[in-house]
Amino acid sequence: MFDAMLDGWKAQMLARGLTTQTIEGRCRVLRRFQEYASTFPWTWRPVDLDDYMAERRSGEKPISLTTLRSDSNAIAMFCAYLSSPAYGWGAFCEQTFGDVPAQIAFDWNAPRHTTDDAVPPRRRAFKRNELQKLFDYMDDLVDREYAAGSKRWLPALRDSIAFKVCYAYGLRRREVTMLDLHDFGPNPHVPSYGEFGAVTIRWAKGTAGSGPRRRTVLTVPEFEWVVDLLRFWICEEGRDRFHTADRSAALWPSERADRIALGSLGDSFAAARDAVGLSGELGLHCLRHSYITHLIEAGYDPAFVQTQVGHAYASVTSVYTSVGDDFKQKTIQKMIARRITRPEEANPDG
Repeated sequence: MFDAMLDGWKAQMLARGLTTQTIEGRCRVLRRFQEYASTFPWTWRPVDLDDYMAERRSGEKPISLTTLRSDSNAIAMFCAYLSSPAYGWGAFCEQTFGDVPAQIAFDWNAPRHTTDDAVPPRRRAFKRNELQKLFDYMDDLVDREYAAGSKRWLPALRDSIAFKVCYAYGLRRREVTMLDLHDFGPNPHVPSYGEFGAVTIRWAKGTAGSGPRRRTVLTVPEFEWVVDLLRFWICEEGRDRFHTADRSAALWPSERADRIALGSLGDSFAAARDAVGLSGELGLHCLRHSYITHLIEAGYDPAFVQTQVGHAYASVTSVYTSVGDDFKQKTIQKMIARRITRPEEANPDG
């Protein structure tokens, strides 16, 4: 009976357009919860969820709040499906077992979901001098490996340019990894950027298991240096040096495969970060934080920045923003200066 319920829920999620990966993940959560409770949905109670979540959170390897929230959401959605009159499970269970499935996840026993915990405190934007140190190290590494006659210089060059592209467009790891040559195109309003006025992101993060979304990210003046970098990379002196380059349109070929693996850039970035003595909390994703922060500091409209990075809500963009102390001080000084020169703004009634 439990398997039949899961099969029905799978069909509902497929009808909603969710990905197979998301569906299978949620079903694993329900099977794990059922095994823990040793009972079935028509007898589940809120206390069963409380005990399960408490154990998951306090075991030898406590799960993160994000995982806890994801598990709770999966159980809540399954219970909502079973208790909906549209699917008839309530009436069937009442007739067969003398009990009915009900919702067991509520606001008062589910993990909180606020932007305050959306990003770990130390997962911040890089300071500009930290970025300079990191990029300088990668450039020097390429020079050293090339001078030594090592084959490692070419992958180092690829990774160095990939990091800078990731920063210049505020990309996630998967987004930068999955870039293809034809993803770049002109911006008719800025013809000087040529074929690199914008980039189409085909593997942007989806929502609720909907699969990847698309967005277009414009090249902005603050990062126009990336145009020359890309022009160099997409030529015989750059990408074409990989013997695998002609196999596909992947922007970042691998030494043995058409495209670098998803974790390859992350590992390379971590090695460079450690080599220059930066905090282990600063991962590749922090380049995206830096992009958002530096655009805000440059005076870009937050709504434009939100569109560039593909956030559905402005509150998420604000969480990713960690402006520097100098920017904060300049903002305060500007407000003070404005009030001095235009005192009527300080006292609009008087």
